[in-house]
Amino acid sequence: MIDRLVAHVLGLEVRLLACQARLSERTDPEALHDLRTTVRRLRSLLRPLRGLPGVEQLEVAASEVGDLTTPLRDREVLAAYLLEHGQPQAAQRRMAQMAKAYPAVATSKELAQLLMILDAFPRFLRAAERQGLLKDLDKRIKKRLGKQWKKLDEALHDPAHDRHRLRLLIKRVRYGIEAYPELDRLPKQAYPRLKSAQGALGDWHDCWQWLAKAEQEPDLQPCVAQWKTAMAKAEQKADQVLEKLDKTCFKS
Repeated sequence: MIDRLVAHVLGLEVRLLACQARLSERTDPEALHDLRTTVRRLRSLLRPLRGLPGVEQLEVAASEVGDLTTPLRDREVLAAYLLEHGQPQAAQRRMAQMAKAYPAVATSKELAQLLMILDAFPRFLRAAERQGLLKDLDKRIKKRLGKQWKKLDEALHDPAHDRHRLRLLIKRVRYGIEAYPELDRLPKQAYPRLKSAQGALGDWHDCWQWLAKAEQEPDLQPCVAQWKTAMAKAEQKADQVLEKLDKTCFKS
């Protein structure tokens, strides 16, 4: 288990370094998304390890990279939507901003700090192993993952559930499964249901966020009616997918 954990950490470090190089050279439009996905996977790997040496520092560093890149990714997604839906001028304005943002992320102090701490983290794990701090590691991880499922279960059965919170909880559970697949004991349909629910709630969140932006950014006004319609459809789809997820994974 510890060997697999160290190997996973090293693999994530290599992916982050590759993303950094791609951002620096602006080689492709998926670099920022891949960076954020890799950071999210790292955070999912770390969450069940809280309390172990080095974990808190690494979580903080990963969180800071997430905070730095969230508004940039939001702008990137919006620009792609505008370009696809007949608003080239509004799209180009945002794409021009992104052209400067990519190399800035690559050379940011937040990413440098994350890479520095991540590089040292396998040594912390090995030291913790020698000190006997990683006994019953699989039991510790299963317990933490179980708590995440319990939170999602409670949120799904809350009549006044918050879609924002549900989206975040589903992300945590889904990436937790990806981080520790050897500990996955869920029904076969659980993972695709989680992925579908995350996608539906993501579509809803995009519309919600863009409508809020349109109140401050006049060039988005031509899209408002379309976003309101799309948001209503996304709400309906999300509710249907969440019901399927509940039936698959939880006892109502």
